[in-house]
Amino acid sequence: MTKNSVEPNALSERAQHLLKVLIEHYIRDGQPVGSRLLAKESRLDLSPASVRNVMADLEELGLVTAPHTSAGRVPTVQGYRLFVDSLITVKPVEGPAVEDLAKTLKAGFDPNRVVKTASHWLSAMTQMAGVVMYPRRDRTSLRHVEFLRLSERRVLVILVTNDQEVQNRIIECKREYSASELEQAANYLTKSFVGHDLQEVRETIVEEMRRAKEDMDRIMRTALEMGERALADEPRGDDYALSGETNLMTFSELADMERLRNLFESFHQKNEILHLLDQCLNAARTNIFIGNESGYGPLDECSVVTTPYRVDDRVVGVLGVIGPTRMQYEKVIPIVDITAKLLGAALKPR
Repeated sequence: MTKNSVEPNALSERAQHLLKVLIEHYIRDGQPVGSRLLAKESRLDLSPASVRNVMADLEELGLVTAPHTSAGRVPTVQGYRLFVDSLITVKPVEGPAVEDLAKTLKAGFDPNRVVKTASHWLSAMTQMAGVVMYPRRDRTSLRHVEFLRLSERRVLVILVTNDQEVQNRIIECKREYSASELEQAANYLTKSFVGHDLQEVRETIVEEMRRAKEDMDRIMRTALEMGERALADEPRGDDYALSGETNLMTFSELADMERLRNLFESFHQKNEILHLLDQCLNAARTNIFIGNESGYGPLDECSVVTTPYRVDDRVVGVLGVIGPTRMQYEKVIPIVDITAKLLGAALKPR
């Protein structure tokens, strides 16, 4: 990331305080902050003229800018950087919402669903976009599969993968299967695909169904149908769950249609967002990309707050929040941090 070259000790305490108050007000209201309002909100015994002099100094340092002649000031990327690195106080997130998330994640059968739940929670708690990379694995190979009939068309799938990791998921079937059919299907899949990567298994199943649908016997057809449904939500290793992207439409600075189109296209294409998240895989702590620090044009008006999550002390993915540069950093940072801790704990093999 591009760091701000202005050190906090280059500013007087008064200038730091006024910059902090200006940014907090702008984050809250989204409107340029005038000297008269800043003099009042700062609770310092300063005249508007004295505040204007400080603002002129901050503008010369590149920390604030005036979007229009005679208007108030707004923070620049450099101003936000100084604010985030030196002027905010982050407090841990606590309360019923965190407890509910911990219980929900731990109760999840399917790791993919657990990841999606974490993404939804990030979005709900921040009212911005929540993004969670699916866990990176060296190779997820199949060791064993079982199908257990729960009701007429609901089946519990039990996948045992390498390192004895067990994945459980419930699928809705197009027709009813007997216990005998499910057992035969599971035996066929286990015998045919043991040791194969899960993604390769799904691709092979889909291809065999396409090529030989008319010639399959009943057991093979049932096995492939069940296998395709069981692995339908298995993500690739280079994928992420994204929630709440439409929340970004509520922020006026992101509401330009061309800007939104480019931003949503980047979410759809995924490559650049994944590249950004990949940069954070080896980070020991929270990373914050502000505006053009991401190096990716569609995110120039956005900030991205990310942190890696770990399973058994090994970093397996990154999660974060994407929002406008005027996000409430002191609120978003601890939400991202606690979500990473809870997700990592929930994904530990049981």
